[in-house]
Amino acid sequence: MNHAVNAVRIGLLRGWTTFRILITTADGIGNTVFWNAIPVVFLILNRDASVEGIPLSFAALALPGFLGITVAAAAYGPAYYIAAEREDGTLLRAKAVPHGLFAYVTGVLTMSVLETLVSIVVLLGVGFALFDGIRIPDPLGWLLLAAVTVLALLATMPLGVIIGSVIKSPRLIGGVGLLVIGGMTVVSGIFIPLQAFPGWLQVLAQALPPYWAGMGMRAALLPPEAAAWELTESWRFAEMFGVLGVWAVVGALIAPVVLKRMARRATGSSLEANRQQALQRM
Repeated sequence: MNHAVNAVRIGLLRGWTTFRILITTADGIGNTVFWNAIPVVFLILNRDASVEGIPLSFAALALPGFLGITVAAAAYGPAYYIAAEREDGTLLRAKAVPHGLFAYVTGVLTMSVLETLVSIVVLLGVGFALFDGIRIPDPLGWLLLAAVTVLALLATMPLGVIIGSVIKSPRLIGGVGLLVIGGMTVVSGIFIPLQAFPGWLQVLAQALPPYWAGMGMRAALLPPEAAAWELTESWRFAEMFGVLGVWAVVGALIAPVVLKRMARRATGSSLEANRQQALQRM
């Protein structure tokens, strides 16, 4: 069997096994429930809230944005796991076998994608069950939902690999990651329409994946007339797929280079130094 194909197979199996453990242990279940409960509870508490001039509820308008942020925030998973497992020696052991690094990253990405899909299913289930206006009327809607999800994951996952390779401390990624996700949420148009922001912030938001992922989700889940409430009163599919595609291509080109450079620097002595630093922090 081709070594690269075997590495992918091993990585997929590793990712699935880790994910299965995650959703069958008390800590994993608690963590999954907690992070998915935050948007669900928020949406339920605001299910009857209205937006002036728009015939849909606030919850129906916000749900697609939450889906977009969920997909964009999937980058947090590989960033944290790579930094943490570089510190505990897992990555160093993976590097020691042929194509081990490739198999390792495949496993990390697989687990993060599966975690993200669980969140998407939970949010969609709540939306379909509780909120008027959330619907997918035809197969094209499902196709659009799937295409936006896949492309947004391709656009954001390499960013997680890059961040995890550059930032050494998983604790730093935890704090910075939450700040970045919070900032992306603010400018994604979930709570405040993009039209309300100054021009420079509108440009910045439209350069980032969360805005376009959220717009794609809105295009799939909301009635066609909802496009009139967007920045240019249209779904802008060309720009949507273009921006997400650029992020995906650039990330796919840069992430392997950064990852391999980090792996070359990962040695037994550097691992011991990281452990000593961790003990001093403790």
